[in-house]
Amino acid sequence: MKLFIGLGNPEKKYFTTRHNLGQQIILSYLSKHQLSVIHTPPQLKANVTRVGNNLLVTPTTYMNESGLSVSQIVNYYKIDLNNLYIIHDDLDLKVGDWKQQFDRGSAGHNGLNSIIEQLGTKAFNRIRVGISHPENPNIPIEDYVLKSFSPEEKPLISQVTDQIISEIDQLIAT
Repeated sequence: MKLFIGLGNPEKKYFTTRHNLGQQIILSYLSKHQLSVIHTPPQLKANVTRVGNNLLVTPTTYMNESGLSVSQIVNYYKIDLNNLYIIHDDLDLKVGDWKQQFDRGSAGHNGLNSIIEQLGTKAFNRIRVGISHPENPNIPIEDYVLKSFSPEEKPLISQVTDQIISEIDQLIAT
């Protein structure tokens, strides 16, 4: 069983922000494949959808508490951490770029810090999706990640979302 978790914040006001890119990708996957979110037991703190023997998840916790949800889901479904894929925004990649990597540090991402702390390891897969650093160095990072993408960036986000949806399909097929 593979577990794909898209990080983000639960409130609608955050839905189109850079920090919610992981969640947006999961929801785009569900929409493309005409799948419905299944609301799960409250202790899991997440919305879960089954795709065959795999799970696609959006936590209902805030980003900085993502580890609470991830650890509950991993334990509830007895997920091997080699099969855990966290999809998240990444300041160190340009908008439109992405990388899949295993066993990396958090690079200061508070959602990943929470997950690493709760799981007690950094040995899981990440699908890092670029949001770039702010062009204006005077914009605090915590404000920047809560901004929406510019009109020029939106086509790049659409392309990278399609690429990651294809990657998820390939991972599910193996």
